[in-house]
Amino acid sequence: MISGAHVIVYSQDAEKDRAFIRDVLGFPGVDAGGGWLVFKLPPAEVAVHPTDGPPRHEFYLMCDDLDAQLDEFRAQGVEVTRPVSEQRWGRLTAVRLPSGAELPLYQPLHPVAHSL
Repeated sequence: MISGAHVIVYSQDAEKDRAFIRDVLGFPGVDAGGGWLVFKLPPAEVAVHPTDGPPRHEFYLMCDDLDAQLDEFRAQGVEVTRPVSEQRWGRLTAVRLPSGAELPLYQPLHPVAHSL
């Protein structure tokens, strides 16, 4: 039986991005040994989209109130890297991780499966 999913975010400054996940996002975690932090994620879901190009994977964080979440991030000095765009499936933006990478964030307007 599948008991969970493990997401890996590759980073050019893993230590700073781990601190962001711990301190800014507030995700609890465990030290898997030698400082390798593994964080508990909120409930999750997976979708499979068709593509004409090579297969790829994406990682988004979901929130119930995008505007309130962005206000909270800005108050903590987090850079919002994209203006909020209104998609038919949700409201989309991204924030900057300390490594310089973007972390997409959206407020879904579609039915969600993570609480089934």
